[in-house]
Amino acid sequence: MTKWGMVIDLEKCTGCQACSTACQMENNRLPGENYQDVLFYTEGKQPTPVLKWFPRPCMQCEEPSCMHVCPTKATYRTDDGVVLIDWNKCIGCKYCMIACPYGVRFYTDSKPLVEPNLKDVFKGEGDLSWNPPYKAPQQDNTKGIGIQPNGVVSKCTFCYHKVSKAPKGTADLSNDDPALREFVPACVRTCAPEARYFGDLDNPKSNVNRLISDKNGSRLLEHTGNKPQVYYLGGGVVPGFQDPRKS
Repeated sequence: MTKWGMVIDLEKCTGCQACSTACQMENNRLPGENYQDVLFYTEGKQPTPVLKWFPRPCMQCEEPSCMHVCPTKATYRTDDGVVLIDWNKCIGCKYCMIACPYGVRFYTDSKPLVEPNLKDVFKGEGDLSWNPPYKAPQQDNTKGIGIQPNGVVSKCTFCYHKVSKAPKGTADLSNDDPALREFVPACVRTCAPEARYFGDLDNPKSNVNRLISDKNGSRLLEHTGNKPQVYYLGGGVVPGFQDPRKS
């Protein structure tokens, strides 16, 4: 059985935020509301601290705490290992946002991070929270894909509308294979330094498995027991990374 996962090489990542922009356009996100965050921090003491960056998508956990606390079972995990939200079932209680130790979920009543508020400029139609002129055609409320309706929570889906259509038995989704490019998640496809890799964690022949094994891939906040399916190479995890619920 396929289990999709991602590997991010911190030694290759340049902090360019192309992943953030590509994801924003692919998933109709508001400016500043990024499924693919790139956290910037400094390491070392003055006068010569070093600027570093840390990409942080949804971890698509094997044991997602967000799913376990959802009272309506709106958050669920697919057979191929991706955590999604059924917007038709979501009641906007925000329990999942509290339970997620990575701070990667968004609610529709959040204040705009930039001005003008595009929700006011492009007002929503029906139950949709806004109606951008560049909206994508892949709206699927049962999977939390497309434009977020009012009163629900959203998050990164690993571009499930793409990866779920990949040929069965695919070990890796990469730009290197022209036949598979259309199935590659937007953040992976646009990563200029090729710091992101995507593939089947259950396939022993996949490149993601080889990288995790050969380069000692690590997972963020491993002690939570969520078992993320996003692995990092080089540099471990962000020193002093704080649980967003305690900040």
